[in-house]
Amino acid sequence: MPMNENIKASSCAIEVQGLTKSFGERFALRSIDLRVSSGEHVVIFGPNGAGKTTLVKILATLVKPSSGSVRIDDIDIHDKPAQIRHRISLVSHQTFLYDDLTVYENLKFYGKMYDVPDLEQKIRELIAWVQLESRLHNRVGTLSHGLQQRASIARSVLHDPPILLLDEPEAGLDPHSGAVIKDLLGGINSVSRTVVMTTHNLERGLELGDRVIILDGGKVVYQAAKRDIGTKDFRQVFDRYTGIGK
Repeated sequence: MPMNENIKASSCAIEVQGLTKSFGERFALRSIDLRVSSGEHVVIFGPNGAGKTTLVKILATLVKPSSGSVRIDDIDIHDKPAQIRHRISLVSHQTFLYDDLTVYENLKFYGKMYDVPDLEQKIRELIAWVQLESRLHNRVGTLSHGLQQRASIARSVLHDPPILLLDEPEAGLDPHSGAVIKDLLGGINSVSRTVVMTTHNLERGLELGDRVIILDGGKVVYQAAKRDIGTKDFRQVFDRYTGIGK
C-alpha cells in the first residue's frame, strides 16, 4: 500500500480534557479525559450507545462538544477546524463520497481540495491497492456497500493524514474489503500514523491496538496496555464493566 514515509506529528497527537456532549437532556459523553501519543493505536470498545461514535465524530470535527477541550496535534478544534481536517481522516459507515460522481471524480475532487501532489499517480496507486481499477469510472451510487467502502478507504489516505479515525470500519464488509481494512491498519506502524478505532470485535481490536479502552454510559470505565491483558481476560473484563452477559 502506498504511503508517505515522512509523516510527522507532535508527541501528543490527541488530547481530550473534560469532554462532555449532551443531546438535550441525554448525555452521550460525560467528562472524558483521553491522551493519545503520536504513533499510538488506541482501540475503543463499548456496547451500543456507549458514546463511541459521538467521541470519534467530535475528534473528526463533525460534532461540537458541549464542554471540555480537544486538541489535535496541539491545535484546538474550536480555533482551527479546517487545519485539523488536513491532519486527520475518518473511515466510518458514511463514505463521505458523492454518489453522483464516479470513483475517479471523487478522488480527484478530494485530492484537489487537499492539494495532493502527483495526484493522478496517487489515485492510480490507491485504486490498484483497493482493487477498483475496473470501477474507477463508475458512479459511486451504483456500487455495492463493500465497493463504496473500498473507495472510501482510498479517499481516507489520499492526503497522507498522520491521524486516522475509524468507527466500526469492518461492519458489514465483504471479505476482500475487510482485508483492505486489515492491510490499512497493518501498514500503519511503518509510517507512525496515530489511530483511534472503535470496534465490537474484541479479538481484532486487541490484535491491532497498543492500548484498549472500554467506554460505557459515556464514560471511560477501563483502559490498559494490550501487553497487560490477554483476549480471554479482556472478554471477562469487558463483560464485567459493561454488564453484558448478566
